[in-house]
Amino acid sequence: MGRQLVPALRESFSIVAISKRLSSPFPADVVNVAHPFGSSGEYSGVLADCSAVIWLASASTPGSSVGNPLKELDENLHPFFILLSALQQHPQCELLYISTGGAIYGDVAGGLASEDLRLSPKSYYSAGKAAAEHFIAACCHQYGCRATILRPSNVYGQGQTHREGFGIIPAAFDALVSDREFTIWGSGETVRDYLNVDDFIGLCGKVLRHGMPAAVSTFNASSGKGVSVNALLLAIEKMTGRSLRRKHEPQRSVDVSRIVLDNRKTRAAFDWQPSVELDQGLKRAWQWFQNSRT
Repeated sequence: MGRQLVPALRESFSIVAISKRLSSPFPADVVNVAHPFGSSGEYSGVLADCSAVIWLASASTPGSSVGNPLKELDENLHPFFILLSALQQHPQCELLYISTGGAIYGDVAGGLASEDLRLSPKSYYSAGKAAAEHFIAACCHQYGCRATILRPSNVYGQGQTHREGFGIIPAAFDALVSDREFTIWGSGETVRDYLNVDDFIGLCGKVLRHGMPAAVSTFNASSGKGVSVNALLLAIEKMTGRSLRRKHEPQRSVDVSRIVLDNRKTRAAFDWQPSVELDQGLKRAWQWFQNSRT
């Protein structure tokens, strides 16, 4: 998402990209800073001249931190808390925090999950996101900071490479081109909400241009349409003209069975609406995936 967000925002903003390494493929006019995430003081020179910071850094998934809560602390919460400590000294710098909508509410058997629904994390990953959200609220209360939390559903699209455990769509693409079995956890009837990365990037831009109210506000970022894993894989097979070899494994305790997010609050607040239908988004993602392999 960061690789897509930077070029989109540089049309309206001067961008400083902070990452662990100076290997990010950003345009020449984007300042790329290698940050060890060691102490809040290392942010001072950057945040002093910034009007907003977007936190996208995440190193885990619900499945990758099973049985290892310290992984969430060390790789996600600790680096973010360093930034939060620095923001206390720079309250003029607004925070756009990318949380999770696909995992933080738990199972929502019927209807849509709205932002005021009680949080019910099933994994250490989603529990870490919930903890970060509460720390953001406390920071805003104590230091007068302004923050917006976006809870995206499953964001997919061009630019998303295949990484083990990250993203069902590129994982399915990789299985197709490699002619290997694709693992499905459970029956394949789990339901998710898929949001194209272009729609997500467009929303981030609207949030930044809109300006953030005092304290903290939370919004879902979603298509608002539920799709089962089986239906998603059938759509991929139809679009590519290839057959996917499936391998079923028992459903994991950390996986949400059904979650579809209500995006009405977001649409009203930012005059935003998702416009990329799933079939169209899958075609774009597949074309990019094939081109990236040549």
